Amino acid sequence: MSTTADLKIALLQLDLAWENPDANMAQIDEHMSDRVVSAGDWDVLVLPEMWATGFTMQPLKMGIPWRTSFVQTADDWPLPLQAMLRWSRQHNAAVVGSLSCHLQDDNRSVNRCVFMTPEGLRGWYDKRHLFRFAGEDDAYSGGEERITLAWRGWNILLQICYDLRFPESSRNLQNEPYDVALYVANWPEVRASAWTTLLPARAIENQAYVAGVNRIGVDANGILHKGLSAIHDPKGHVLAAARAHETQWISATLSRLELDQYRERFPVLKDVL
Repeated sequence: MSTTADLKIALLQLDLAWENPDANMAQIDEHMSDRVVSAGDWDVLVLPEMWATGFTMQPLKMGIPWRTSFVQTADDWPLPLQAMLRWSRQHNAAVVGSLSCHLQDDNRSVNRCVFMTPEGLRGWYDKRHLFRFAGEDDAYSGGEERITLAWRGWNILLQICYDLRFPESSRNLQNEPYDVALYVANWPEVRASAWTTLLPARAIENQAYVAGVNRIGVDANGILHKGLSAIHDPKGHVLAAARAHETQWISATLSRLELDQYRERFPVLKDVL
């Protein structure tokens, strides 16, 4: 845990085994023990979109069965949620990443970004903008709420992949400002230029830190993913950037003082309508 007001964040860029949660949990277990991350003192660790399965359109078969009771107890959690809790406790940090989920209480499926802490589930965000180009709008229900969670003195906005193309989804508000936006993604290589352009754009227009973690490798549909995960400061400058097609951790320390001073000197958020 950080001893200052700063936030230490790390993103794990990696290839995902298609619809194989056991294999993905096993490889992430190994990366969670890497000296790169084990030597750190982290606040937030972030995994790609649908980290357990890849971007599956089979939530009834591959989605974790989600029940309302999960909020109260971890006793009967599916293995991917148990793994996130284990990693969170291992590093005393929040672990963030999305999962394909089938909601048992109302028989629908969502692409859910989970925010796990050592104490348990802090909250989650259901993807609002579904990627119809891949049939996500047929397989999943869209979320209806914007979710910002408080963690260690920072307000964190949760976003998923295609949301990045819609600036209204991340519009910062002067009366409820967030400090950092997290984007978890399965963003294809063919549109990599949009990814590398829009991440800093979201940081600049919202005067907030932005972190985007993307997978690498080829999925079962033959879609190539280049990675290019990155962390940007509120001016859009790169604090950390992953190499293309390479499994790796990237990390940065987000400065509370620099964020507050920048917003005070250049109070853009006061002009948000």
